[in-house]
Amino acid sequence: MAVVDKDVAEKFLDSNPDFAKEYYDAKFRPKVISDLFKDNRTSQVNTSSFHELSMFEESEIIFDMVRDLQNNLQMEKAIFKFMKHLSFLIRADKMSLFMYRMRNGTAELATRLFNVHKDANLEECLVHPDNEIVFPLDIGILGHVATTKKTVNIPDVLQSIHYSDFVDEIQEYKTKCVLATPIMNGKDMVAVMMAVNKIGAPHFTTQDEETLKKYLNFANLILRVFHLSYLHNCEARRGQVLLWSASKVFEEMTDIERQFHKALYTIRDFLNCERYSVGLLDMTKTKEFFELWPVLLGEKPPYDGPKTPDGREINFYKVIDYILHGKEEIKVISNDILCMLSNQSKASGIRWVTFLCSVQKGPVDSSGWVIKNVLSLPIVNKKEEIVAVASFYNRKDGKPFDEQDETIMESLTQFLGWSVLNADTYDKWNKLENRKDIFQDMVLYHIKCRTDETQNVLVGKVTFSHGVGEEMPKVLPSSETSELFEFHFCDFEHSHLDLVKLGIKMYYELGVVDKFHVPRETLTRFCYSLSKGYRQITYHNWSHGFNVGQTMFTLLMTGDLKRYYTDLDAMAMVTAGLCHDIDHRGTNNLYQMKSGNPLAKLHGSSILERHHLETGKTLLRDPALNIYQNLSRSQHEHVIHLMDIAIIATDLALYFKKRTMFQKIVDQSKTYESWDEWTKYMRQETTRKEIVMAMMMTACDLSAIAKPWEIQSKVALSVAAEFWEQGDLERTVLEQQPIPMMDRTKAADLPKMQCGFIDFVCAFVYKEFSRFHEEITPMLERLLNNRKEWNALKEEHEAKLAALEAAKVTEEEVANATIAAKQGRTPTHADSSNPSKTCVIN
Repeated sequence: MAVVDKDVAEKFLDSNPDFAKEYYDAKFRPKVISDLFKDNRTSQVNTSSFHELSMFEESEIIFDMVRDLQNNLQMEKAIFKFMKHLSFLIRADKMSLFMYRMRNGTAELATRLFNVHKDANLEECLVHPDNEIVFPLDIGILGHVATTKKTVNIPDVLQSIHYSDFVDEIQEYKTKCVLATPIMNGKDMVAVMMAVNKIGAPHFTTQDEETLKKYLNFANLILRVFHLSYLHNCEARRGQVLLWSASKVFEEMTDIERQFHKALYTIRDFLNCERYSVGLLDMTKTKEFFELWPVLLGEKPPYDGPKTPDGREINFYKVIDYILHGKEEIKVISNDILCMLSNQSKASGIRWVTFLCSVQKGPVDSSGWVIKNVLSLPIVNKKEEIVAVASFYNRKDGKPFDEQDETIMESLTQFLGWSVLNADTYDKWNKLENRKDIFQDMVLYHIKCRTDETQNVLVGKVTFSHGVGEEMPKVLPSSETSELFEFHFCDFEHSHLDLVKLGIKMYYELGVVDKFHVPRETLTRFCYSLSKGYRQITYHNWSHGFNVGQTMFTLLMTGDLKRYYTDLDAMAMVTAGLCHDIDHRGTNNLYQMKSGNPLAKLHGSSILERHHLETGKTLLRDPALNIYQNLSRSQHEHVIHLMDIAIIATDLALYFKKRTMFQKIVDQSKTYESWDEWTKYMRQETTRKEIVMAMMMTACDLSAIAKPWEIQSKVALSVAAEFWEQGDLERTVLEQQPIPMMDRTKAADLPKMQCGFIDFVCAFVYKEFSRFHEEITPMLERLLNNRKEWNALKEEHEAKLAALEAAKVTEEEVANATIAAKQGRTPTHADSSNPSKTCVIN
């Protein structure tokens, strides 16, 4: 094989370039490219002195920057190596990187890498946050570049109107020419890169500008990746802060201090600071009179410090300091720091205040910790009132707090401000509960039967302290004499205390006092207190309340409806009847809504009925009045359930919903061959028993309409009088025209309205009950008799109206005839119908 020397091979390759390229690509190119991307490969370019670069050297530099981009996740290190290469390429004496940031809503540029040259090292050029130089955008060439977002090449800085020499004076350096360019992320400013003083030439050339722009893509990519990574970390941290604080905020609702403490302490790992504190502001807007007296007398100077936007003096009643550096601990901040915080925050309504420099020289405590920078934000509640001030000290990486820190902390403080609503609501609820307890105690004091009143009820014949009141039944009125078992019972002959005694008597007649171990004194106190709970109004007073309870008693005993109910049921039903209108105001549900009464706001439906129920339960909750105190838990729940149904059922608005169901039960009772089978069936049907009980309450509430005429006529006038009183209120207070039933000017129509009420509402109740149990027929008979009496009065009234109308017509006819006679003509029918029309005969 012939030996080919170097010259022959070189000549052959020069003569056959296509073959040379093909051979290189196949044999050498993959290995060369692979070697270029080796992690341990160093740049082969000699940067000891400036010289013109070959294509190979320039390619080597590019691949070196790509390797740096691949390996260096730290932004400053990657940018530093890029700037070293770039300063060599454009022969710049020094290059610097200024990061764009926003603080307190103000844009500025701050040094990050300073005085980078081809032989520099990172430690010398990386600017520590304590030593950074900050440029506002309205100062210097850098501010001009950041504002215009355009590259500038200034051959002589002394000829530029934007040049500022304060950095040259600090460094004792002379800037001659500048080449500066913005680094953008879309339309957003990220940084400004600046090269100063061209080596070997008076200024930077157009070619230098092109080189800078060409290689700037590397810097742009590095900064964009860093910026996006930073934003991602900030948003992730923000999400964690809000999620964790939310989980703790809603765990604690007792007060603001505990709420803030729990939330802030939980998220401490996500707060990028060494220490933070929360100052709780005093919410007092006005001083007490005894605090003002020393100022008014001149003994104490008036407050002249800063105030909140709503006029409060800046007074931190508690400041909690959370220490995260070194040993974690929580402590109340000292008085001197407290005063310092007051002066710092001012709570002036500014959304946030960032302190760029130390707020206190030297260590703030014995640990030697020094404040370097502070981010302070107000915590505002839903009324836009500042309730606290949160201050965050010293970012952990030593850098000042930036816009993203402000965003995270602002989100946190806004969330905490909104969460104050929980504590406010809890506080208001507590106050309302306390007020309710106070007023309930006041009401019970005036309603609750005293010991001396108990003796008045029993005329001093029974002593409860000894013998547990065994003689009590003997001193109560006779059931036969008082006609307690009769449907026609009349309360007119009985005093207030007599009705209380008869109320006690009903419980004995039911046989529940001994069976359920009801204390005698408790029963006496309950019945008398119940009577005092009724207001002294025209109709819905204690007499009406007792009559409803007595009618329930007679329906059970005389009407034989007790066959379906247990003794416990009967006890609850009679108690519900006695309680059903306690604290009635003499006006109906519609008036409560029209007048905006608090009861209407508290209860959405059956307003007064629910109030009566709650008032009765309030009495029963008092140990001295609780006749159910010796019942088991299940028994107690049962009687309260029955009372709920019974008292709410007295709302006539519900009557029309239950009448059809009741009628079906009555019809069903007629299908059974014996009462025993029907009774057994009913006792096992809880829902049907409750429907019958609800209809019994309606029958009891309307029972006055089924009393003998002598009683019913008087009661009807009392009911009408109370309605007219409400009509007067509607006309005067609400300035509305009352309906005819409540309009006293329509009093003559009372018989007609009574007939309509009996036909439309009452007749069905007593017809069905008479059909259900024939023992209740006397109530229907009296109802029908009263219907006749009212109808007679109605016909009598209508006859009087007809007679008056006829007399009026006759009088008009006589007057027309007289006028016609004077005018010499015969009166016509038209004259009678319209006496104002007359004919004049000429």
